[in-house]
Amino acid sequence: MNMRLALLTGTCLSLAAPALAEEVNVYSHRQPELVQPLFDAFTKQTGIAVNVAFVDKGMVERLSAEGARSPADLVMTVDIARLAQVVDAGVTQAVDDATLNAAIPAEFRDPSGHWFGLTSRARIVYASKDRVAPGDVTTYEDLADPKWKGRICTRSGTSDYNVALTAAYLAHHGAEATKTWLEGVKANLAKKPEGGDRDQVKAIWAGQCDISLGNTYYMGEMLADPDQKAWAESVNLVFPVFEGGGTHMNISGVAMTKAAPNRDAALQLMTFLASDTAQEIYAQTNHEFPVKPGVARSDLVASWGDFTPDTLSLTEVAALRPAALKLIEEVNFDG
Repeated sequence: MNMRLALLTGTCLSLAAPALAEEVNVYSHRQPELVQPLFDAFTKQTGIAVNVAFVDKGMVERLSAEGARSPADLVMTVDIARLAQVVDAGVTQAVDDATLNAAIPAEFRDPSGHWFGLTSRARIVYASKDRVAPGDVTTYEDLADPKWKGRICTRSGTSDYNVALTAAYLAHHGAEATKTWLEGVKANLAKKPEGGDRDQVKAIWAGQCDISLGNTYYMGEMLADPDQKAWAESVNLVFPVFEGGGTHMNISGVAMTKAAPNRDAALQLMTFLASDTAQEIYAQTNHEFPVKPGVARSDLVASWGDFTPDTLSLTEVAALRPAALKLIEEVNFDG
């Protein structure tokens, strides 16, 4: 192992063996099992090895500490806020590549080329099949309606996904209306926010609440888990919209580090991840929406039906994250 890879010790690092002539080193927020099929396909196609370090927390701090000596070429993460944090820390570099720009729509990439979306997901409502009639909830604004008092479950208001949703609400309606909305949603909670999105669906199944917020891909994950399948089958997916807008979207994405010791190979991996082949792997294995136009959704995801995605720029959502978090804390949403 060379000196650069030695710096990766202490993490969940998967080294390709035998070592190949070229390599790409990736720091990933995403669980290894979600991205390994993509890297295996890339290596088979190009002969370039991909070394993955799963970095669940402290990625910005780690890259900042490593500086120009960092072995990482690429960062892969979920949520626009996490991508923005990496960029704002000054540890990424701009990439101007015609293939990437053509494959990934403008709303799913940084105008300056510092990050590129790879998949999208919608933040939707999971609704009890038994206790919520079709059409009972159609907008995010509806969630503050007193008719839902004691009927809503959600993870922490300060979770990345809920902060992003609140930032989008802020972009659509302004600070005063967003604070009022947060107070209304909090008043409707059945229990204190805790756990993840799947825990909220379990709570609906158990009769503790009737609706919850969650990302779409969790439905696929629950259906594939024998212990969670009953939870998934107890709810419908509802794609609410903002008044005057569409369904809130978020992304998983990639950015090239400023250090990038294997820049050329890293760029090859980035373009591969935006290709039809990789986008189809994402669609089939991770239950996410491909960002590249023309790539089909999986049969399961397609069965959820069509919806109207919000066209709000994710760059704007990321910029409003601090203001959104401040409002969430002001109303003591988790208290």
